Amino acid sequence: MFSIYFVLIHNVEFVFHKNFKMSEKKHEITLYGIPGSPGVSHGLIFRFLHGDVEVPHYPISKSEQLAELVRLRDAVGKTRTQIEEIKIGVSKNLGEKEANIFDAHLLVLEDKALFDDIEKDLYNTGDNIEQCVHRVTQKYHDYFNQIEDEYLRERGADLKDISKRLLRNLVGETAAGTAFLGEPRILVSEDLSPSDTASLDRSKILGIATNTGGRTSHAVIMARASGVPAVVGLRSLTDDLTDGDTLLIDGFEGLAIINPEEETLFKYGKVGIKRKKIKHLLEDEISLPAETIDGHKIGFHANADSVEEVKNGIRNGCDEVGLFRTESIFLKKNQIPSEDLQFDEYKQIVKSAKGKSVTIRTLDLGGDKILDSIGREREENPFMGFRAIRYCLRNPEIFLDQLRAVLRVSALGKVKIMFPMISGVGELIKAKEFLSEAMNQLTEKGVPFDSEIKIGCMIETPSAVTICDLLAGEVDFFSIGTNDLVQYLLAVDRINNQIAYLYEPHHPAVVRSLAHIFKVAKEKQIDVTLCGEIAGDPHFLPLLIGLGLESLSSSGNLIPELKFFGRRFSFQECIKLKDDILKMRRPSEIKEALKSFYEEKVIEIVL
Repeated sequence: MFSIYFVLIHNVEFVFHKNFKMSEKKHEITLYGIPGSPGVSHGLIFRFLHGDVEVPHYPISKSEQLAELVRLRDAVGKTRTQIEEIKIGVSKNLGEKEANIFDAHLLVLEDKALFDDIEKDLYNTGDNIEQCVHRVTQKYHDYFNQIEDEYLRERGADLKDISKRLLRNLVGETAAGTAFLGEPRILVSEDLSPSDTASLDRSKILGIATNTGGRTSHAVIMARASGVPAVVGLRSLTDDLTDGDTLLIDGFEGLAIINPEEETLFKYGKVGIKRKKIKHLLEDEISLPAETIDGHKIGFHANADSVEEVKNGIRNGCDEVGLFRTESIFLKKNQIPSEDLQFDEYKQIVKSAKGKSVTIRTLDLGGDKILDSIGREREENPFMGFRAIRYCLRNPEIFLDQLRAVLRVSALGKVKIMFPMISGVGELIKAKEFLSEAMNQLTEKGVPFDSEIKIGCMIETPSAVTICDLLAGEVDFFSIGTNDLVQYLLAVDRINNQIAYLYEPHHPAVVRSLAHIFKVAKEKQIDVTLCGEIAGDPHFLPLLIGLGLESLSSSGNLIPELKFFGRRFSFQECIKLKDDILKMRRPSEIKEALKSFYEEKVIEIVL
C-alpha cells in the first residue's frame, strides 16, 4: 500500500509511548515482511497468545510443594482479577447479559473439589503445579464432554477456558486478549484470526506485527480500520523477541526493527512536522467536493464492522457506509445471535450513519472466518468450501433471522442488502426467495420494513464475473469484492504465507476482469461499487475511474487521501491511463505505471 507518506521515503513521525524505556544492552535486529497498514509506530511489545499453552513438566521436592501451592493461589487471584476486569469491560461495551457469561468462569475458581484434587495430585506425583493443574482440569473436561446434557457440556468449555488462563498466569505468559493491558503496546502474534481481532481492545494497540498473513489478512483489515500501522509475514518475529523488547514497525515498507538504536529512532522521527503538515492538508480538503479536476464525480464510501468505524467514516467525509460486515457481530460473541440482538446492532449502525445509506452484507462466515460455536467440520480448502451464501442457504433459520433483522431496521433509515460470494444465478434467486419469505413473515406480524429495499450481490468469483450480465437482471447493484476476486482469479490463497508473493492485484487478469464488470454494468444500467484492498490504494484510483468506477468503499481512515488525490487529475487523464494499462502484459509494468502517475501528481506536495 503506497500513499503520500510513502513518497517521503521513511521521513515520517511515529508514535513514541511516554512510558517506554530503551534497553542499552539489546542489539537492533531488522526483519522484512509485507506492508500491511501505513504508518510507523514504536513501543513495548505485547505477545498475543491463542491456542493451547505449552505446559512445563519437571519434578518438585517435598520441601518445595508448599511454595507451589502459594504460586497456585497467587495465579488464581490474578486470574480472578483479570476475569472481573474483562466482565466490567464487556458489561460496559456489550451489556450486562453478555457479561454474565463470565460468572461461570469465576465459579470455577471457587470450586473447592477441583482445587482439592489439584493439591492431592501435587502431593501424589511430585510434579510441578502447572502439570498438576493441566492434568486434573483435563480429566474434569473429559468428564464433562461425555455428558449428554448440553448445559453441563458447556460448563466443560468454561473449565477449559479458565484453565488455559490460569496456566498462562502460572507459566508467566500474558493471557490472550488486550482488555487488561495497562498501557498501549505493539501487538505481536503468529497470526490473528477474525475472532481474535473481534475481541481486541483497539485503544490498547499501537501497532500490529505478525509472523504470517498477507495484505488482505484480517489483522491488516483491522489495523487499517483502526488507523494503526501493521506489518505481516515477518516469519520468525515471535521467535526473535523476548519479554521486555521494544519494536518499531514501518507499515510503509514492511519492516520490523527489534530494539531500535538511537540512530534509527532519529531517522524515523526527524521530519514529523512534515507528516503533520500533510495530515492537516488532507483534513482541510475533507469537505471539498469529491471530483476530478474536470468535475467527474467520485463516491467515497466507508467499510465498517462496528459503530466506531461508522462514526470514523462519517468524520472522514464518507458519502455512505458501503459495506457493513455482519459477521463481526457473530465473531465478537462467538455464537449465533438472535434476530432481536442483530436488530439492535443494526439499529445502532443505521443511527450512527446519520441519515447516510448503509449497505448490509449478509453473513460471510467461512474461509478464515470460523465461528467455534457452530461446530463445523474441518475443511481442506475452506475458501472454496462451505462459506458465505452457501452456509446461509443451507441454514434457513439462521438466514431468515438475519434477513428479518435487516428488513426491520430498513424502516428506520436508508438500508440496502447485499449477498456475498454469489457464483450463479440460481444461488441469487434462492437468496431472494428467502428474502421474500422474510418479508411475508414480517407482513403477517404487522412489522414495518422497506418493501422497496435495494438488493445487491458481491462480484468476487470468476463465474460471477463471466455471467455478471445475467446477474444484473436480478439485482439493483453490484459490489466488486477485490480481495477474494484476486485470489480466485489467480488461484492464490491470500492468507497462505508460502505464496503470499503471488497475490498480485496488478495482474492483467484482474484489470481485464474489472473492465468487463464495469462495461456490463454500464450496458445494463446497474450501479456498481468496489471494495477490498484495491479500493483503499490511491494508486489504483485513476485506473478505476478510467474503467468506469463511480464509487468505492474503503476504510474510513483512507478516504481523506483518496479524495485528496482524486482532485489532482482529470477524467481524460484517467481514460488515457486505462487505455495504456490495458495493453500491458506484466503486473510489474502496471504497478510502475500507476506509481509514476501518482508521484507525478503529488510530488510537489511532499518536497
